[in-house]
Amino acid sequence: MNLWKEAADIQTADMLKLPVPEAEYITVQTEPSEAQKQMVQALAERAEKIRKENVDPSIDNMLKITSDGRKLALDQRIINPLLPDDPGSKVNACVKNVFRIWQESTPSRGTQLIFSDLSTPKGGAEQKKETETEEPDKGKGPENGEETVMETSVYEDIRKKLISRGIPGEEIAFIHDANTENQKAELFAKVRSGQVRILLGSTQKMGAGTNVQTKLIASHDLDCPWRPADLEQRAGRIVRRGNENDHVKIFRYVTKGTFDAYTWGLVESKQKFIGQIMTSKSPARSIEDVDATALSYAEVKMLATGDPRIKEKMDLDIQVTKLKMLKSSHTAQQYEMQDKVRGYFPNKIKETALFIDCLKADLPLLEAHPVKEDAFTMEVMGTVYTDRKEAGQAIIAACRLSEDPDKDIDLGKYRGFPMKLCFDGMKFKVTMKQHLTHTAELSSDVSGNITRINNALEKIPQSLQNHQENLERLHTELESAKEEADRPFPQEKELAEKSARLAELNTVLDNEEKGQGSRKEMPEEEPMQEGNKMQEGATGKPSILKSLKEYERPAPVIAGREKNQEQEVI
Repeated sequence: MNLWKEAADIQTADMLKLPVPEAEYITVQTEPSEAQKQMVQALAERAEKIRKENVDPSIDNMLKITSDGRKLALDQRIINPLLPDDPGSKVNACVKNVFRIWQESTPSRGTQLIFSDLSTPKGGAEQKKETETEEPDKGKGPENGEETVMETSVYEDIRKKLISRGIPGEEIAFIHDANTENQKAELFAKVRSGQVRILLGSTQKMGAGTNVQTKLIASHDLDCPWRPADLEQRAGRIVRRGNENDHVKIFRYVTKGTFDAYTWGLVESKQKFIGQIMTSKSPARSIEDVDATALSYAEVKMLATGDPRIKEKMDLDIQVTKLKMLKSSHTAQQYEMQDKVRGYFPNKIKETALFIDCLKADLPLLEAHPVKEDAFTMEVMGTVYTDRKEAGQAIIAACRLSEDPDKDIDLGKYRGFPMKLCFDGMKFKVTMKQHLTHTAELSSDVSGNITRINNALEKIPQSLQNHQENLERLHTELESAKEEADRPFPQEKELAEKSARLAELNTVLDNEEKGQGSRKEMPEEEPMQEGNKMQEGATGKPSILKSLKEYERPAPVIAGREKNQEQEVI
């Protein structure tokens, strides 16, 4: 990994040591409203139907549930605009923090960023939703009888609340209002100068390339993106060179008991994986990969019920799966070592020993015919040459006279070794064989060919030493392989304990679920009776569970009643 970083010229953040402000990360946790708690429970019911395969995946699936859960964690009005504004929501907590910091940083014209990838403005801050009615003359909306319902926009909601607290409207801007590069440049310049002091946007539009750090004093993450890189881009807008502030704050808002816990935990797990690579320190040999964008059934159920046993079961599922994979890998390695002990190592040892015996037999012949500068002799095609150049020319002539390249030619003798001339389809070679074959490739270089032939024989002592060292290494590896083949799985006890606990939890939870499933299901909601417009209770609140169930499949609202049939108004 370190070689890869060096070759790719990777400079990690802890290596660069850039002069950036010190960031203080602040997590703001808010309690869920009763409506949010009921909605999470409704999501769990949807997940239960999906788990039992009672729903067509094209109609509802875990990805849709996850998406709805993320919206619900941001603001309950995104799911159901009829719900009230919860004073304790994280949106309102963000508004309070933004206004307080705006007041405190007014002398320096400090600026702030608010990130939210959900409820972004599209074609205006407020979107219109139309429903059909049967009786135009009694309609409460436009002339055509359509009733207009305004969807909640978190962006517009925040702006209105900040203006109502006293922040001038011209000091608040949406990145989405800047549609061209010139408009963006003008907006960024206003933020850098402090003319615009609060800028709202998504990670995609307000991430890389947004250079507004000059007066940034705080950044607010209203939701959690899927990728750690997106979080890093958000933080990179404020923890950046050129910021006049030495100390900055990054707020992260979490609604307890909602999908916020899952998304932040998932991104943290992904970041741990990335962090093991993108560091100047030596990384671990194994790295856990985490990549998912939808919750599992158990995760949704845990969020809805708050049952710690489900969380324990989830953790044990992951741990037991990992331990089983490690054991499987260990077992496969044992089988591999056993195969090597029985076959590979004995064969390699036998083969290496044979090479050593042959080299030892060839070495005395080589030593008996040493090279002498003033006494060169080589026999080529029946003629003995004492001049290297003439011998080289004779070898080249023999190559040119070869009529059948596929047939080896007895070339002669050198230093006691018989020589043969061979052609491999591309090049001519000279082979010298006593007990082993020693080969030299030929070229058009007359003197160089003699040197190559001599070098092929001179390698015999070094080759003998290499094979002897290799034989010692093979014996050592054989003993290590025997030990490895007999080594038990080191985490066998841990696997047994966790598997037993997981089986126990599965039994208990399954029995409880079967017990609940055997109960008589509650009947569907009765049609509304005359004079009882809100059947849910005297409080007059709409049915939250029903609204969420209907959220994925909106239907036209029919206003009015026929003579003998009463209609339910949602």
